Amino acid sequence: MANVTLAPNPSNSPNSANDTSRFGRVALVHDWLVAYAGSEKVVEQILQLFPQADLFSVVDFFPEPQRGALGGKHAKTSFIQHLPRARKSFRNYLPLMPLAIEQFDLSSYDLVISSSHAVAKGVLTGPNQVHVSYVHSPIRYAWDLQHQYLAEAGMQRGVKSWIVRLLLHYMRIWDQRTAHGVDAFVANSAFVGRRIHKAYGSDATVIYPPVDVERFKLSTQHEDFYLIASRMVPYKRIPLIVEAFSAMPSKRLVVIGDGPDFERAKACATPNVTLLGFQSDAVLVDYMQRARAFVFAAEEDFGISVVEAQACGTPVIALGRGGVREIVVDSPDPERCTGLFFSEQSVASIVDAVERFEQHPPFRAEVCRRNAMRFTAERFKREFMGVIERTVDTNKGIELAPQPVQRWRSA
Repeated sequence: MANVTLAPNPSNSPNSANDTSRFGRVALVHDWLVAYAGSEKVVEQILQLFPQADLFSVVDFFPEPQRGALGGKHAKTSFIQHLPRARKSFRNYLPLMPLAIEQFDLSSYDLVISSSHAVAKGVLTGPNQVHVSYVHSPIRYAWDLQHQYLAEAGMQRGVKSWIVRLLLHYMRIWDQRTAHGVDAFVANSAFVGRRIHKAYGSDATVIYPPVDVERFKLSTQHEDFYLIASRMVPYKRIPLIVEAFSAMPSKRLVVIGDGPDFERAKACATPNVTLLGFQSDAVLVDYMQRARAFVFAAEEDFGISVVEAQACGTPVIALGRGGVREIVVDSPDPERCTGLFFSEQSVASIVDAVERFEQHPPFRAEVCRRNAMRFTAERFKREFMGVIERTVDTNKGIELAPQPVQRWRSA
């Protein structure tokens, strides 16, 4: 069984995060830089810990107006950066990414930190280097979610399907082999920690990702509508939630976000469902503060939007699988309860959850807010630096004593 360890919550140690010179030269490797999303917010916080670190990425098409989040840095990129249509279709080069990530020469660095949901953890390091990998997830579409991704892409049969399956088989072999080059794994949830153990046979320390909870102010006044805010990609199951509320015409649903599933959601929406498409942060925060509850139907590695809703004092109705179980507290104790779970990704299960929610004693906004404060950026930096310090100190203590010559003799 996986040994998934929650990071301790130490007070400030004598080795302050402000003095990182003792770690020598530091490299930070991220899969690809194309948007300011959850994994990039982890990179942002690591760069605040190690502002002198050199940044590496398979491609760097990060939005220039948001580059301040990276300390103004531009990543050193791979050959994929210069391939045709890389800006819009870099994911099509996934079969080349293991080769690309291995071409980064990191031999002059003492500490290598990878932020990985695909290939970043596969960088080459030597015995005199320390490699700590923050894993958002092992490559989902190559491991336990392969069949789901093939179904969503319509590639369950045919020659193209078998070519993709062969490539994913190769990716799994490479991904498992390169796990041996990591000195310490950090998982963004216990759920991902179990994935790491199944894929790599390694233990992991859980450090939840940083959430800017201060951006989401507490509100104790909630209106009579439910909210979804998400990218509309298949695994988020937004059309399913819309369909469920279409079956409850007396209950109002507001949907914020766009993406490939927008038209599917629109097609099954009834007059009680309002699809707003993409909205600014200010509009998103406003709706999160006013919503009666936030609805979440994805099996997610963590679930940053769920924490953001809780920070607003908004309870959550969520699928009871994945990292969200480590965020939402479904408890009979009103001083702890911040939402409730449903068991299946089905219309009936969501409808039942909404009905149970409306019969539940009132949720306390202050309790939801207090729950969200477990996921601050300050807590992330403190715990992550603790892992770095322990791993570096452990590896410095390894002395390779000379071994006596051993000769083979027959019995």
